[in-house]
Amino acid sequence: MSYTEATIQLLSPEGSLVESDVTAPYLPTVAALSDTQLRDFHRQMVVTRRFDIEAGNLQRQGQLALWIPSLGQEAAQVGSGYAARAQDHIFPAYREHAVGRLRGLDPMRIIELLRGLSHGGWDPAQTGNFHLYTLVIGSQSLHATGYAMGLTLDGATATGNPETDAAVVAYFGDGASSQGDVSEALVFAASYEAPILFFLQNNHWAISVPVQRQSRTPLYLRGTGFGIPSVQIDGNDVLASYAVSSVFLDEARAGGGPRFIEALTYRMGAHTTSDDPTKYREHEDVQFWSERDPIARFEAFLRAKGEGEKFFAEVASEAEDLAADIRTRTIALGVPPTDKMFAVYADPHPLMDEQRAWLAAYESSLDEVTE
Repeated sequence: MSYTEATIQLLSPEGSLVESDVTAPYLPTVAALSDTQLRDFHRQMVVTRRFDIEAGNLQRQGQLALWIPSLGQEAAQVGSGYAARAQDHIFPAYREHAVGRLRGLDPMRIIELLRGLSHGGWDPAQTGNFHLYTLVIGSQSLHATGYAMGLTLDGATATGNPETDAAVVAYFGDGASSQGDVSEALVFAASYEAPILFFLQNNHWAISVPVQRQSRTPLYLRGTGFGIPSVQIDGNDVLASYAVSSVFLDEARAGGGPRFIEALTYRMGAHTTSDDPTKYREHEDVQFWSERDPIARFEAFLRAKGEGEKFFAEVASEAEDLAADIRTRTIALGVPPTDKMFAVYADPHPLMDEQRAWLAAYESSLDEVTE
């Protein structure tokens, strides 16, 4: 399933701006971007990809139990992540590394999670309202919808003040769209006019199951079926991802109810490092999408605008510095302190205190046996 007549594309695969009746509503949003913001789009995509590759290498070298690559999906994530405001809440699946970095999440928290040193547990209040990765497929759509409903009940949205009105972004994939949780989330979001943007990254594969087997129609029509305004965008176009997400989030914050975006992209790597995509993918498909690489496309756009080689060299250097830092910090990771497993709640909790005391007593009894 590739692009359709409904696909919104603001940047062609060659890197030129697309001006048409379809793109006209979104071009003012792009025009309002500063050169600094445009450079940061590129910077975030390049640096995140380098982190992603380094983490995959670390897994192959035995430093991680698993890695979940996002290679090829950088534009969908950076564009939509950039569109969210500071007060918005983000509910990711488990591949949104770029969005996490944008919101202030230290990538080492992801490394620790996939090394088996933690269950995540980061506090959204300290990570730009970026909530925990969710490995239970599609369940985060319900969490996000419930939170968005709470924003409405708390009067934290649709007040007319765009500087404080909040919305929610729920990320999920084409595989999750086949889960009942997602359908339930769409029902409640539509019924309660919750301020939420459902952002579906259609990377064409639910592990080894192609999207064509999951749905005979484009997935953005799922949202339409629930009465939710829905569009399909070119997910390898960072400008389309940003502009459409910005417009939809503004509408959601203003009381317009939920919105739905299907971002057509492609998972260039494996589903996870435990997967071998050569067993089920055709070379022609991979070649088609590699020619539509989101970073190469946006680099061509920036070069056409006059961006010089110095900038691209600086970004490449920053990406290498991050990769080296991640490698050093990963190798230096030791065994986490025992008390870490009990740090579940922000405030002291009697159940955690009881479990901590039980473990201490149990370990002490083992010492007595060895003596």
